[in-house]
Formats: sequence, C-alpha cells, structure tokens
Amino acid sequence: MKKSLGIVALLGASALALAGCAGGGGSTGSDGAEIRVWLVGTDTPQDARDYLKTTFEAENPGSTLVIEEQQWTGLVDKLTTSLSSNDSPDIVEMGNTQAAAFTSSGALLSLDDIAEDLGGSDLLPGFVEAGSWDGTLYAAPYYSGARVVFYNTAQYAQAGVEVPTTLDEYVSNGVALAEALPGVSGVYFPGKDWYNGLPFIWENGGEVAVQEDDGTWDAQLSSDESLAGLAQVQELQEKASLAPKDGDETEGWVPFRTEQAATYSAPSWAYWSIVADEDQAATAVAETTGYYALPGADGGAAQVFAGGSNIGIAAKSSNPDLAESALEIILSDEYQTILAEAGLVPAKTSLGDQVAAATPELATVIAEAAANAKLTPASPKWADVEAQGIMQDLFVNIANGGDIASLAADADEQIESILNG
Repeated sequence: MKKSLGIVALLGASALALAGCAGGGGSTGSDGAEIRVWLVGTDTPQDARDYLKTTFEAENPGSTLVIEEQQWTGLVDKLTTSLSSNDSPDIVEMGNTQAAAFTSSGALLSLDDIAEDLGGSDLLPGFVEAGSWDGTLYAAPYYSGARVVFYNTAQYAQAGVEVPTTLDEYVSNGVALAEALPGVSGVYFPGKDWYNGLPFIWENGGEVAVQEDDGTWDAQLSSDESLAGLAQVQELQEKASLAPKDGDETEGWVPFRTEQAATYSAPSWAYWSIVADEDQAATAVAETTGYYALPGADGGAAQVFAGGSNIGIAAKSSNPDLAESALEIILSDEYQTILAEAGLVPAKTSLGDQVAAATPELATVIAEAAANAKLTPASPKWADVEAQGIMQDLFVNIANGGDIASLAADADEQIESILNG
C-alpha cells in the first residue's frame, strides 16, 4: 500500500500557522458566511442533517451551512491535507481512533470554553478522553456504537446450533453452520475486518500495543496471548466464512439479509440496514433476525471495539464563532435524539435510553456490548497505523492462510516503528 506522509509531522509543521490565523474556505465575515461541515459516510441520518442546516440558518440569519459527505477510506490523509490548507472545512468528523492525530497537532480549536454548553460531564467519557490532548478538549464525542452479533434464527435451528456462551463456542458454531449450510457463511468475516478481529486478541489476554513507563510503545500482536486470538480468527476466516479474503466490513449486512450469512457482527445500527428495503420498509428478514453480545472467553460479554466518531472545529475555520454555534446544535439534545432514533448511541449518556431498538432485548444487548467496549492504543500516531493499512494487511494475510506468528511479528515491527518514530 502506498505510504502517506506522517500525520503529526505534516500537521505539526503548520501548527504555528494554524494557531496564528484563520483563513479557511468560507466568507471572512460572520454576516453571510458559509459554514462547511464534513460528515463521514452515511451513518448520520438525513433527518439529522436537515435539522442541523435548518436550525443553524434560522439561528444565524444570512449565513448558510453546507454538509459535505466524506468517505472513511482515505479520510486521515484528506483531513491532514485539508486542515492545514487555506481551504479548510469548519467542522470535521473523524473516527475516535483517528482523533489523537489531530488533537495533538494544532489542527483543531480548543473546545474548553464551550465544553459545558456541549454537554459537560454528560458527554461519553471514553470519547472525551479520545478527543482530548494534554488536558484540553479538542474533539467532542459525536456518536458511539458497540458491535453486536446478528444471527439468522432459522438457519441456526436448521443447523442444530444454539447461541454460543463462550468465544470458543462462537468459533466452533461458525464452522458447524458453514458445514451444515452449503454456500452460506457461518460467520461473515471479510479479510480486512480488523475491527471484529480485535475482541479475539483481547479476550485471549493479548493487546495490540501498550505504552511503557518511559513513553515508548511495545506492540504485542506476536505475544502468545494475541497469537491464540489470531488463530481463532484464522479458523473462522478459513472454515466458516465465504466473505472475500481481501474484502472489508462495509455493507456486510447485504449477505446477511439475503441469507448468505448466518452470523454477522456489526455496529448496533446495522440492524436498520438489515431489516429495511430500498423504500425503508420493514421486511420479512426481521422475523428471523436475532441478536446477542459476542461472548467472552469465559462467558459473559466480550470486549469489543468501541466504534464511533468525534467532531471538532478546524483551527483554520474562517468563522469559529459560527462553527461553535453549529457544534452546539450537533451536541444538542434534539440533534442527538435524532441520532439515537436511528440506532446510534448518542454523545450524551443521559440520552442512552433513546437508542432505537426493535425490541427491549436488542436494547439490552447493545447496552451489554457497550459496557465492555474498548479502544485502540491512545497514541497520536495510531491514525498513521490505520492510514498505512497495517492491521488490514495483517488480517488479509491471515485470511489467506499465512503463518500467523511471522505475520504478527512483522506487524509489531511496523507498528512500533510508527508509534515510536
């Protein structure tokens, strides 16, 4: 994969300019200004986008708000370039694992002065931590979502498989389902899906990387514990999954809803894609869709990756006051409730009970999974690891039957080179 420039180095070089001026792409005055908001992917529902634009323009007569949708693929490089340019957007969404690269570099404005207006102590604490640097909040929580397991109840019954209670059973059930249902993935697990690979590492006692007392990072994918988890991943990818070995996790709900996959682990909001047709009407697949929290090694709920986003104001915004106004709308109870009604876990803990779920059982599963959610290493250079595709490449090679120990050792070397570089 083509390597990008180091994020911290590139943004750090422009930090003085970021701190000393505001020359973004909108109008230079507050009257008649245009605020540009970057939202990533399609997770933010249209109702929320409409509410943001309508409310902002009503509260700021003469100014306009434009939402520019970005893609997750290549986002880090695009943010790196755009936030250091004279055509910077005003507000930007970023993945929670990417936030440290930008909070540490001077690319975002401090939100400390408006933190209470955004939600204060009501904001998701893990995401506040992800969006803070050296005690200052730069990127507020936007939304969260832990992964849950969706399964086809009819296919489980046909294969004589029950809901697993341990991670070992999850693996063996996936293989049994694939053997009993020709042409069906027992567990849909594409090669690049490192998000779903992380719980296997953590539940076996491993880690991706840990920070030593002297500040250096020690990558641990090649530890005995991590290797045990990666071996489980390889068994699933080789024996239980028909997903592309070089494919990613996007739109995994498609094979699940068409009964080409009996089990599908995804963020909780994927439920609405599973059960809705092109006209957003409920379909028969809802009748056979069940759900459970990924089981841990010793039972209970496994530690799963805490997906979600942070959102902040670009340091080079031409109209930071208006950008603050827009961000306050985004963190308002009204806007966040719209996200919750779309199945996203809102940025405010007090609104957690507003998360839309088909049944109380699904709501319970979401809460159980979220309680055990975990993040990637909290290094400002972790986004470089993601941008260079190290984790994706590791899992693709594992899916293709590569030697796990050798692959993990190579990945550790690359990760340490970046985090300690």
